[in-house]
Amino acid sequence: MFALRKAALVLVSLVALLQASLFATTPPKKPRVVVLGAVRQVPYTKAGDPAGAGPDEKTLRMRPLLVDNRVSEWTTGEAHDITDRSFVVRRALRINDALPSDKPGPGPAAGHWIWQRGPWLLVDRISGRVTALKLPDYDPGASQVAWFRDYAAYCGVTSTGKSLYAVVSQVGTRKPVLAKKLAAYDAENHPWPVCALPQWQREPLRISFHPTSDQEPVSFDLVGNSAVLVEDGDEETSPASKP
Repeated sequence: MFALRKAALVLVSLVALLQASLFATTPPKKPRVVVLGAVRQVPYTKAGDPAGAGPDEKTLRMRPLLVDNRVSEWTTGEAHDITDRSFVVRRALRINDALPSDKPGPGPAAGHWIWQRGPWLLVDRISGRVTALKLPDYDPGASQVAWFRDYAAYCGVTSTGKSLYAVVSQVGTRKPVLAKKLAAYDAENHPWPVCALPQWQREPLRISFHPTSDQEPVSFDLVGNSAVLVEDGDEETSPASKP
């Protein structure tokens, strides 16, 4: 009996030594190299992107999102840093606009391709992970996003397409922090842009919306919440930090 216990202890010790040796010899993971590349311009009109393009837009400024020197996504507009390792930027989509009756041309890039403004992306500089953000009531033809910390403020359009809302969304939460009706909305007859870019104030935490109609600017005070964004490698958000 004593011999069996001794053998078991020796086996456990050997396993522990083997695990320690493996951890000691395994090199740490290298952080990814995540950068935005040089700007290029591509043809862009309302005919190609009815929901996102302005009446007089002719070109779209784009930059590649490079992860380890490879193109991960195409982006447009300015990026916004949320933390020292995470940022948001808007995606640019390259859409195949060829009809079934169109004759395919030679080469993989042949055909009829157009560019459209896409959703916002959350990018982790350390892991290289790219996540599409789902902003409540976000409409590419009406919503100009003003970022502050991990808050996104914009004019949103309800699913019926008949109401314009003041929306503040926080990255990492499903429900908007703020959703207040501003006015009725008619996509065909509404002026463009639908709303001017909202304006943030830090203390007190306040957001002001400026619809381009005859309505007066509307401001809302917000109760500040701690950041709820969980970055790769972080532990789950504790109940105390949830709004």
